[in-house]
Amino acid sequence: MNTETTPAPDFGLSMDQCWVLLDTEVVGRIALIVDGHPEIFPVNFALERRSIVFRTAGGTKLWAAMTAKPIAFEIDGYDSHEQQAWSVVARGEAELIESQQEKESVDARLLEPWQPGDKDYYVRLSPKALTGRRFKVNRPDLWSTRLADPRRSSFE
Repeated sequence: MNTETTPAPDFGLSMDQCWVLLDTEVVGRIALIVDGHPEIFPVNFALERRSIVFRTAGGTKLWAAMTAKPIAFEIDGYDSHEQQAWSVVARGEAELIESQQEKESVDARLLEPWQPGDKDYYVRLSPKALTGRRFKVNRPDLWSTRLADPRRSSFE
């Protein structure tokens, strides 16, 4: 007798659904290879012309974004009404935006750095692959689910 449970099915998201979800968030994570090992950096971002744009200072993140090929970007979330989690991943290559006109176009999307300091470099990720999935989450247990778990909202 097979005692394994069948995992809930994943529901793949279309490219358009991925763009809609990307447009609902302002912070994501960029994954890069730095000195031969993976690093993940949180960045606030904006969408501009079907690309993901973030600003950064000179340093590790900028250098790695420009030399790591390819890079990945990820956001995720939880829909308490539907009791579903979701994730979107973009993969591609980063390019430095150098045109002042393009920077102004990005600024018009209200991309304002959260972290203090000069963030003079604009980096664009034009995804070569954009995938996403949505899945139903387990119903939380009233007594053993951590207070910070967003699934607890179903109790209220």
